[in-house]
Amino acid sequence: MLGTLRNWWAWTETVLCVIIGTPIVALVYICTAPFDPGRYAAGRAFRLVGVTAMRLNTLWRFRVRGRLADPRRPYVVVANHESYADIFLISCFPWEMKWLSKDTMFKIPCMGWMMQMAGDIKLVRGNRDSTLDAIAQCRDRLSKRVSVMIFPEGTRSRTADLLPFKDGAFRLAIESGAPVLPIAVAGTRRAMAKGTFRFLPARAIAQVLDPIETAGMTLADIATLKQIARDRIEAGRKALAAELGIAAQPSDA
Repeated sequence: MLGTLRNWWAWTETVLCVIIGTPIVALVYICTAPFDPGRYAAGRAFRLVGVTAMRLNTLWRFRVRGRLADPRRPYVVVANHESYADIFLISCFPWEMKWLSKDTMFKIPCMGWMMQMAGDIKLVRGNRDSTLDAIAQCRDRLSKRVSVMIFPEGTRSRTADLLPFKDGAFRLAIESGAPVLPIAVAGTRRAMAKGTFRFLPARAIAQVLDPIETAGMTLADIATLKQIARDRIEAGRKALAAELGIAAQPSDA
């Protein structure tokens, strides 16, 4: 019974944060758009809506580690993807990133509106034209000194194993000359596993790993760059899982 009540509270406060946050993000967007082409301020306001919802969720104990010397240096940020809770956790990092997200997220009232104001990037899976447009938008954000956040697995894994990484993020990094910034995530699988929207008790950590410079790389180096990032994330998430005392197991277990 207590678990059900806490889950209802988590949903209630999350929805309220989204509803209340929408006009706040809109106001920030209106006030800053003329001199903030990268929509950095509006994006940070939107992420803080998610952070507020996370802090009010009594079921979650999330924390992040790592900072950037220059938060306005643009990176192609990549992270492993365990659940929807990853979005709340990664939003806690104190710099702005534009998220590459599937188009269905943009259709959610209030949430989708804030994503558009924040300058996040829509992707229709399996649609070539949408993919090309998304890549162009990613390059645009990077050119405006704002990082881009991409889950290279493409979707959430149902097990403790990483899915294969796709090439897109690493091609983007090489072509734009931006370094790759890996982030390791552990613990969120238990917070909201794939196949359910139920909030569950969880502790989670996200940690920034050493960036990977792409200067001098060509498209022939995509596979190497992808493997370096994957190896770092794999090692990082295993270390974090051990720290949290989480046994590697399928989310359905």
